Amino acid sequence: MINNKIATLVAQYNHDMVAFRRDLHKHPELPFEEVRTTERIAQELDKLGIHYKRTEPTGIIAEIKGGKPGKTILLRADIDALPVKELNQTIDYKSTIDGKMHACGHDSHTAMLLTAAKVLNDIKQQIAGNIRFVFQPAEEIAQGAKAMIKQGVLEGIDNVFGMHIWSQTPVNKISCIVGPCFASADLLTIKFKGKGGHGSMPHDTVDAVMVASAFVMNVQSIVSREVDPLEPAVVTIGRMEVGTRFNVIAENAVLEGTVRCFNLDVREKIVLAIKRYAGQVAAMYRATAEVDYVYGTLPVINEQRSALLAQSIIKQAFGESYLYQERPTTGGEDFSYYIENIPGTFVLLGSGNKTKDTQWAHHHGCFNIDEEAMAQGAELYAQYAWAYLNQDEF
Repeated sequence: MINNKIATLVAQYNHDMVAFRRDLHKHPELPFEEVRTTERIAQELDKLGIHYKRTEPTGIIAEIKGGKPGKTILLRADIDALPVKELNQTIDYKSTIDGKMHACGHDSHTAMLLTAAKVLNDIKQQIAGNIRFVFQPAEEIAQGAKAMIKQGVLEGIDNVFGMHIWSQTPVNKISCIVGPCFASADLLTIKFKGKGGHGSMPHDTVDAVMVASAFVMNVQSIVSREVDPLEPAVVTIGRMEVGTRFNVIAENAVLEGTVRCFNLDVREKIVLAIKRYAGQVAAMYRATAEVDYVYGTLPVINEQRSALLAQSIIKQAFGESYLYQERPTTGGEDFSYYIENIPGTFVLLGSGNKTKDTQWAHHHGCFNIDEEAMAQGAELYAQYAWAYLNQDEF
């Protein structure tokens, strides 16, 4: 199933891969602003003679045609950084841009996929089919995948594979579970309008603070009393803006939050319940409510055959001990849009190592990766593409 030459080639390119990742880490770019990153990827593809096209406003779609006819597989990496201040002080590749940082590992994803492209380009005459490499912008705002899809990235694709470096999983462990692994991730904004007035005359007002507070306290009943307890779901109100002065009763309140779940039917039930709660709480206090619900990512649900293929590759390429069963996370991933209608799977590549101080949570200013994991990631990208395209049962 695996190609033994792939591991040798990855080792050959490992030094350059780490150097490329560190270069990106020093120059982070926010979603849809990844101009330098896109150019750096293009420069490397030009050296390899790999055909590619730039997407708008940033990002790249590249493709290698194998020496024999066959299917087409898509390998995806995200390329954007975060508006996070880097707190790592001892590394010589620290972000050079204050307030911006690769705090989620997308720099390593890009470097690993680029290395896989180098490897697969070296053995392309042995490949039955085609490999599309997607360097996707704007994953952190859940807009990049949809932008790439609109620009034709899924045309002619038979299978999709992606991965995420994962600090919660120990290094030398790789997880690929069958079924849900990331939740849907939606945004909601609720505006309550009451009637403002002087704090000494509450009887002449409709207090938006009371309305917003009642809603926040009651909305958790949706999960605890309306959602099947065997179906994971999260409703979080993360921001509340209300009031202007200590002795003024607030007229307006604005709440912002997120909803996470793995089941789309549960998602719709929660949406309807939030609107019902907001409307009825507002009515109880003689206020009005306006709910703006924005559907974010879909849940990432690994297709069974694809996930089992990845598991087999992990065991054969690295050993039985590397296969790990990470629990599903209620984090969001716009990789979900690629596999909404096409079979595919998503892998978590362990990078947690307390000895190297790489156990920090994603999006933290101290986040970093154990770079030894990158060789495994690059090889897994390449081995999965090789195995999928060169086996009869798919």
